[in-house]
Amino acid sequence: MKEIDIAKYAKEPFSHFDRDWALLTSGTMDDFNSMTVSWGAMGTFWGRPVVFLVVKPTRYTFEFISRHDEINLSWFPKEYKKALKVYGTQSGRDINKEQETGLTAIETASGVTYSQADEVMICKKIFMQQLDKDHFPADALKWYPDGTKEQYAHYLIVAEVQKILSDKPEDN
Repeated sequence: MKEIDIAKYAKEPFSHFDRDWALLTSGTMDDFNSMTVSWGAMGTFWGRPVVFLVVKPTRYTFEFISRHDEINLSWFPKEYKKALKVYGTQSGRDINKEQETGLTAIETASGVTYSQADEVMICKKIFMQQLDKDHFPADALKWYPDGTKEQYAHYLIVAEVQKILSDKPEDN
């Protein structure tokens, strides 16, 4: 993959996560887990290029984010959408997602991605805190129904983007 200049990275900021989905992977080759994310943002914070991610504490990947600073975001060609659905709906506590989907985990300079990914953001966690539902707008509370595992508010994770790699023709 070719390294992309972070300052020149140009994606559709309001749809890159929501439409394209990404695998959020935290940890090292010896200790990692991945989940699909469709909520997130990119920007500048504390003078650094960052991604803003939200993860519920009930997700298995949350345990890895709590233990490790390495966070990679991997985007895939459209034909992998079915595999990404498995990563978003099944828990690594219950199944081997790589075996289930055929995706191949590989080591990066900092963390883990997948050989099938065509874009990877190599990131380092710099902040993590649970959001306070008492400050949510009323219409956002529908995402947190009481009495369910979904009732727990997301944690906001801010990760510094250290490198962007791409095999996408429009980025080269």
